[in-house]
Amino acid sequence: MKSENSAQIQKAFARQTAGFESRNMNFSKRDYLDYAVACAAPEPSDALLEVAAGTCVCGRAFAPRVRSVVCLDMTTAMLEMGKAAAERDRLQNIKFMQGNAAELPFADGSFDIAFSRLAFHHFPEPETPFSEMARVLKPGGKLVIIDMAAAEEPLRKTEDALEILRDPSHVRNLIRSEMLALYEARGLFVERCKTVRMPVRFDSRMTHTAANQRSCLISAGR
Repeated sequence: MKSENSAQIQKAFARQTAGFESRNMNFSKRDYLDYAVACAAPEPSDALLEVAAGTCVCGRAFAPRVRSVVCLDMTTAMLEMGKAAAERDRLQNIKFMQGNAAELPFADGSFDIAFSRLAFHHFPEPETPFSEMARVLKPGGKLVIIDMAAAEEPLRKTEDALEILRDPSHVRNLIRSEMLALYEARGLFVERCKTVRMPVRFDSRMTHTAANQRSCLISAGR
């Protein structure tokens, strides 16, 4: 991952930490967390890696259902919040690690499940973190990605441009075929690929990233 992008991600998410688990945000709601867990269908004996985990809200949802969870993220403030929440909930099978998704510090075949949610649109070269996630999977393991899907052309570039105004660490949303190509290039069988519509409140989304709403709206109108 490029150092400039890494700096953007750390800056953006350090700013977002305080409101990252707000009840107004979809990705912190129980229904969506249960959906994420259901997508991975974990076994009690599984070792799970969450890549670009943020505060590990998903990893903490997985914890009671698996043997162990490792949450890896670039942003220290995010990990500290997640660790405090895990201690509060008395979850003892989670480990928090600072690290780069493009250079996972684990041996080949270390995990039964490699999971990432709402992260791949931040990666300039998504093939690299995907390959790393595939590398650390055990034979027969599961690689699960949940992310925003790109709009159809010609709105795709406009959508990305607006998202960058809101969150400078955004790079681009992938379309369905690009996501599937990541699996196909590495000979991974795709068991499930599904699109789910999630309503999002404009005000809560803008507040979440601490963006300047007025400047974003003005810029978007040019």
